[in-house]
Amino acid sequence: MPKSPETIDLLLTRRSAKALTMVEPGPGEEDLRTILRAGARVPDHGKLAPWRFILFRGEARRHFGEVLARIHAKVEPRATNEQIEFEAGRLTRAPVVVAVVSRLTPGIKIPEWEQLLSAGAVCQNMLIAATALGFGAQWLTEWYAFDADVNRALDLGENEKIAGYLYFGSESVAKDERPRPELSEITSEWRARES
Repeated sequence: MPKSPETIDLLLTRRSAKALTMVEPGPGEEDLRTILRAGARVPDHGKLAPWRFILFRGEARRHFGEVLARIHAKVEPRATNEQIEFEAGRLTRAPVVVAVVSRLTPGIKIPEWEQLLSAGAVCQNMLIAATALGFGAQWLTEWYAFDADVNRALDLGENEKIAGYLYFGSESVAKDERPRPELSEITSEWRARES
């Protein structure tokens, strides 16, 4: 069986970049299409495609930031001007932002949990694809991923939620490593109980 040491190496060393330190260039049309295609190649019980993508590029990032700033000011009436400005610039932290929308189909034989997990797998595949293409990538779910007014501004349907906002760009600083769990602490082996 052929082995792919490059793929294993990537999986064992992948690390999120920080959106705050991303710079141009971000993924262009071809690279972004590759990232989206990788996202759509996840396990999908029932072939439901229980997810979709919303792209934020160019001026759309700033315009959506204005929406976030207005909503944040309403929710947090004591927010300072600096805080409001920060919210307005949220999506301009990276050259490209993709909202991954989880869209459930309730009442069918495919468990909703599996549909949600599939959307999570989409986010992970996209992070890996972006990293393989040489870009920094970060998956964030901050307050605006859970806000009803923000979701209305995105025209989310009744059974849709944000699985994550994925930020893509070039890295301006080296990524630092963080501690990972010891496999011995998170792994067990099931054995049949003696009667």
